[in-house]
Amino acid sequence: MNGEPFDAAACVDRVRGGDEDAAQRLVEHCHPLVMRLVRAHRPRTIAAEDLAQEVYLKVFTRLNLYEVREGVPFEHWLSRLAVRTCLDALRSEARQPLGRPADLGAEARAWLESLETGRVPPPDEALGAREMAAALLERLPPADRLVLTLLDLEDRPPKEVAALLGWNATLVRVRAFRARRRLRSAAREMALPASQGRA
Repeated sequence: MNGEPFDAAACVDRVRGGDEDAAQRLVEHCHPLVMRLVRAHRPRTIAAEDLAQEVYLKVFTRLNLYEVREGVPFEHWLSRLAVRTCLDALRSEARQPLGRPADLGAEARAWLESLETGRVPPPDEALGAREMAAALLERLPPADRLVLTLLDLEDRPPKEVAALLGWNATLVRVRAFRARRRLRSAAREMALPASQGRA
């Protein structure tokens, strides 16, 4: 079997028939994709491996719902299931956003101040920008956080994001527009205490 291309449809058929070796092969084949999606979209409070196990549980309990379609690989169905599992976990997570610039590291505070003053942050402040972006994304509703992560951080096209989330492309664009507006508002709110503290 080693060296042969993976035949998802045949493997799924064997899993449905109770073949445990096929189930193991399916997990081994899918694991890199599942872990990549889970690490990108998991809540802070859930370990990536735990969420991956939840994805596999859903895969095997819903495998009877999977239908082979021409030109649509099994991995597409799996990706959609994994992203929805992450979205469900994000929704159920008790949100504890960073409320004050003091909660941020020095690099993120410097980056926030650069936003407030209108200066362009130097290129070596990438770490601060990353921390600040994570803090701002945590302030968004889970669906907004997910759509911006897929579109802007992972640079996926709207059509692919729509397919992963089960939305239409118009909804993706509208949701992204509103999420970006909320993100700007969150950045202003976080910058406000810093400027008040200096007043």
